[in-house]
Amino acid sequence: MARKSYLFTSESVSEGHPDKVSDRISDEIVDLFFREGANAGIDPYQIRVACETLCTTNRVVIAGEVRGPKIAEDTIVATARKAIRDIGYEQDGFHHEHAKIEVLLHAQSADIAQGVDSAGNKDEGAGDQGIMFGYACRETPSLMPAPLYYSHKILQLISEARHAGKEKALGPDAKSQVTVRYENGKPVGVTQIVVSHQHVIEDMTSAQIRAAVEPYVRKALPVEWISNDTVWHINPTGKFYIGGPDGDTGLTGRKIIVDTYGGAAPHGGGAFSGKDPTKVDRSAAYAARYLAKNVVAAGLADKCCIQLAYAIGVAQPLSIYADLYDTGKVDGEKLEKVLGEIMSLSPRGIREHLNLNNPIYARTSAFGHFGREPDATGGFTWEKTDLVDKLKAAF
Repeated sequence: MARKSYLFTSESVSEGHPDKVSDRISDEIVDLFFREGANAGIDPYQIRVACETLCTTNRVVIAGEVRGPKIAEDTIVATARKAIRDIGYEQDGFHHEHAKIEVLLHAQSADIAQGVDSAGNKDEGAGDQGIMFGYACRETPSLMPAPLYYSHKILQLISEARHAGKEKALGPDAKSQVTVRYENGKPVGVTQIVVSHQHVIEDMTSAQIRAAVEPYVRKALPVEWISNDTVWHINPTGKFYIGGPDGDTGLTGRKIIVDTYGGAAPHGGGAFSGKDPTKVDRSAAYAARYLAKNVVAAGLADKCCIQLAYAIGVAQPLSIYADLYDTGKVDGEKLEKVLGEIMSLSPRGIREHLNLNNPIYARTSAFGHFGREPDATGGFTWEKTDLVDKLKAAF
């Protein structure tokens, strides 16, 4: 029997975290290929990007495999510099103007291409094998787990203030962590709050940083969740002046739990950023979240985890599994059958249904890929709940 009372912790990191800088650059490259492909009249279904980025002290290395429009190296370098500038890095050890940027992108393997591309009566296949998970629960308005939702929200509020010029002493790099107390299976309070935030004034103390960030923490969290017993850890090392890639090397795809559900649900192992939607690591994870969220929004369960499994070059998923955690109002086996009927779960079907052949990915690179509102640019379509009526009708 599942425990009803416990503590659970999730973390988030800001857009200036070294790994997130790498994710942002990689996703900007994905967007660049879709934009330039559209300008060149290239079929978006023919575009392939698998881009990895390494960031360290005033050095960025962009590597990977691509197919699509011919893009000059200078354009790729300029795209990376703009991303670094937008994040806010103008420090000696990592500066958007001074960092050396090396581009090592090459053509996609023909062996992979022949398995993925559609041909004759062969549908487009998955870009790799793998298992992907999607999750939803009733703990927050966005149907995301509370510890991660509030960890993200703290840093989002601080980031917005920093970009608006309201917090000039704070730098781009930051981490948060929230420990939530559950009673009877529901989140009711916060026992521990951790915020480590880079500062651009070298001699700032932890007390000064707390004075700067505490208002955003209190704004992010339900007021009744913070009590006199809540323990605060603000810049617990005492100093966080050297931050970003100058303080720690960043790599694409190293914050997959931050990107998904904060550890509250399984993760298949594949990262998202830097990948076009033929890579089911990304697109099928989006589809699984979309299905799980609609299941919960339709009232078929209070908590839902969907697993999808794929083989490289094979269009249809090998399996669909739904775990309703004993909260389901419907038969799980029937639900799995219905999910496969109301949405095509082939790579092409997912891309068409969620409109993924567009430059929508840079915004996903920080503060999580899930729990965000669909935006005017066409992003976060996997957060819509437009399958609710079909699911209700099926049952």
